[in-house]
Amino acid sequence: MRDVVYAAYESLLGRPPESEAIVSHHASGSSPAEIITAIASSGEFRSRFAKNNALYQYNSQIDAEEIVLSHARQDLQAHPDSLTNYLGVRIDTKFLPSLLSGSAGLVEPAPIPANWHADTAEWAAALRAVDLAGSRFTMAELGCGWGCWMNNTGVAARNAGRDVHLIGVEGDAGHLGFAREALATNGFAPEEITLYRGIAAAQAGTALFALQDTAGENWGLAPVFGADAAERDRLLATGRYEPLPMVPLADVIGSRTLDLLHMDIQGGEAELVKSCLSILNERVKYLVIGTHSRQIEGQIFDILQAAGWHLEIERPAILTLTPEGPATSIDGVQGWRNLRPRTVAAA
Repeated sequence: MRDVVYAAYESLLGRPPESEAIVSHHASGSSPAEIITAIASSGEFRSRFAKNNALYQYNSQIDAEEIVLSHARQDLQAHPDSLTNYLGVRIDTKFLPSLLSGSAGLVEPAPIPANWHADTAEWAAALRAVDLAGSRFTMAELGCGWGCWMNNTGVAARNAGRDVHLIGVEGDAGHLGFAREALATNGFAPEEITLYRGIAAAQAGTALFALQDTAGENWGLAPVFGADAAERDRLLATGRYEPLPMVPLADVIGSRTLDLLHMDIQGGEAELVKSCLSILNERVKYLVIGTHSRQIEGQIFDILQAAGWHLEIERPAILTLTPEGPATSIDGVQGWRNLRPRTVAAA
């Protein structure tokens, strides 16, 4: 364990431990995961990254780090064929081979300021919805991929003793297969899960969706809406697109009330919020939105603030300035709480 302490200090803090007493303190009776979590949770680590890491530059009216850390499991065991995160969620590394290669058998520390998938702001917003839920936690993830937030919030809710129902919408067939596999691996029964293959939208219809040769290679596939007949024929003739049903948000939610709606739909989020505002007001208690441009963020501010929602946490999209103009290099995130008790249905 002493070697783990030295390695963690060098990699996380950029220096050796200050004394043998500190080494002994961390090494005594600790697992490697606990050692790394303790050092990554230190004020020095946070201060070091606050100066250099834009992911620390979020705005919040909630204690984001406290929310994230309050869900940490202390009894985790590594699995040789999976990466295990700090909640106990197991992730097959084949889902994201470019990011997770070689990480099977590891246990991750708490995601402060981030892990490979999301930053503290997004984790805190999603887990805030879990904390606000009653005895049953119901959520939907639009653009669910491998079921990241279905698994993470579902496991967090189950850890807290809540019953769960998890809903996902995804266009890529391979990614939807990953979601089914991950949910089963993490112990969710079929009756706790509802999955749709299609494109989350305000209204029913058909969109064109890009195909990829190998699931997990591309996680930013965007649908093509409103193509005319000529464009539709041209894209389908390439063999790289297929028609998929547009799944109305009203059908996804049904008669349920959602404790959390997580939305990451590759640039269509503002239009969906605008078009579905009525059902969001009536049926959704907490909304976490992955944003794909500063313009989209401003549109969502205008729509939801005017509708009486409360922005609890946000980190703007991180830009790269190019000769062609600003380009989003890291998506932003917004966490909104519905403060309309006269309209939000009881869970």
